[in-house]
Amino acid sequence: MNAVITGATKGIGRAIAIALAQSGYNIIACARNSEDLSVLESELKGFGVNILTIATDCSVKADVINFIEKTTNFAPVIDILVNNVGIFIPSSLFDEEDHVFEVQQQINVNAAYYIGKNLGKLMRNQRSGHIFNICSVASKEPVENAGSYSVTKAAMLSLNHVMRRELAPYQVKVTSIIPGSTYTASWEGTTLDKAKFVQPEDVAKAVIAALQLSDGANMDEITITPSNF
Repeated sequence: MNAVITGATKGIGRAIAIALAQSGYNIIACARNSEDLSVLESELKGFGVNILTIATDCSVKADVINFIEKTTNFAPVIDILVNNVGIFIPSSLFDEEDHVFEVQQQINVNAAYYIGKNLGKLMRNQRSGHIFNICSVASKEPVENAGSYSVTKAAMLSLNHVMRRELAPYQVKVTSIIPGSTYTASWEGTTLDKAKFVQPEDVAKAVIAALQLSDGANMDEITITPSNF
């Protein structure tokens, strides 16, 4: 079984990669930093699965297409896709420079579109597979000082809904995961108690739980928020 994970070296992506490798999935992973990918590859090989890591800047379409091509050459059958890569740039929509929106659009939406579209067609042809789109509570309601981020995450949730509707007749499942404040690198330096956050491993456990449902059942949407933030 083969799983593809974007933004796999830190936070939620890393936790999901570990959980899937522990469950016996071969892992195809991307991130920008080659050294971080090498560390992840060494760790995942300890679970006895095959690993392919590809340094990819998901803000660049050519890099994303290269990742897709190398992925399908390595694994012509894809069982799981986790569209996890994302970026958060705090900003007021009316005061930010245009590039603040544009880079978040490229990474948070366009990368998921290109990868989801191409690997989704493979899943459609093989009539099996499961796509997970890691969205955000900002997908449902704008977050203060995160205007463009909220717009792009809302677009990602809409993309998820379209994928689910179009792939359902082909026995391909699509699930959006909507985490609240999760303790990842974006919270480094905070004085808040780490225990009050959602943990990346919580999101990974949700992915594993969704995979354990019967063939006829799909978790359309999973929201995970801190219980006492």
